Amino acid sequence: MEEKKSRTSIFQSKYKREIITKLLAYILLGTASIILLIPIIWMITTALKPLDEVYIFPPTWIPKQILWGNFIEALTFLPFSIYFKNTAIITLLSMLGQLMSSSVVAYGFARLRAKFRDVLFMLVLATMMLPSQVTMIPLFILFKTLGWVDTFKPLIVPNFFGNAFFIFLLRQFYMTIPTELDDAAKIDGCGYFGIYQRILLPLIKPALATIAIFSFMWGWNDFMGPLIYLNSPEKLTVALGLSRFTGVYGSTAWNLLMAASLVAVLPCIVLFFFAQRYFIQGIVITGLKG
Repeated sequence: MEEKKSRTSIFQSKYKREIITKLLAYILLGTASIILLIPIIWMITTALKPLDEVYIFPPTWIPKQILWGNFIEALTFLPFSIYFKNTAIITLLSMLGQLMSSSVVAYGFARLRAKFRDVLFMLVLATMMLPSQVTMIPLFILFKTLGWVDTFKPLIVPNFFGNAFFIFLLRQFYMTIPTELDDAAKIDGCGYFGIYQRILLPLIKPALATIAIFSFMWGWNDFMGPLIYLNSPEKLTVALGLSRFTGVYGSTAWNLLMAASLVAVLPCIVLFFFAQRYFIQGIVITGLKG
């Protein structure tokens, strides 16, 4: 009887410890989430304020006068419809190029046997160590020589030659797939490209979704690339359009800038929420296996 009571007490103490641990974890995660959401909440409240209320000190979280018209004014003061179209063209074509080129190169590094294959792969990874500032001027001179300045080509074409980070992720994913599938396909008369297209591509959808999300977010939020290569007002992107709010009305129109910024980040937020399951799955598999 005493043994049964002791077991019951041990079980109850373990159950209480589990509840307390989960409660503390939820409190910690909730607090961290609130802290991370503070900039977004401030962006929303600023977007709904009149301009003079933005500079009030101490600042107010809830606007005294809610102006939904700030969104209309922000998106019509500058031709954001053109900016969104330009950004969508650059981002979608860049994402397509990254998916096509990186998947093919990673397939070669993961499944084909060749001399110095691993050495070449290390050289590809070594390119990630070069800061973009180092190659900025040589690339600009190259694209200027080709006559690509003030066009979308410098922002799109390089993406069709692979990305070292994406190649690494896909290679890790390829290496989790049994090579017996390749051997079976070869017995049936399938070539290397057939194996890549018919066998492996359907199996690496989570990794491709991860790369698509990364590529979309990087392309959509890219500021430095369009700033260097685009000059014409009708070719500007959303990121450059947001920077043009500086100096409006003699100072920065923070309420209009925040309203336009909220609309600009919506595609990234929507994409992440719809594809987060594939994104997390792809990161976990490529990061822990291979």
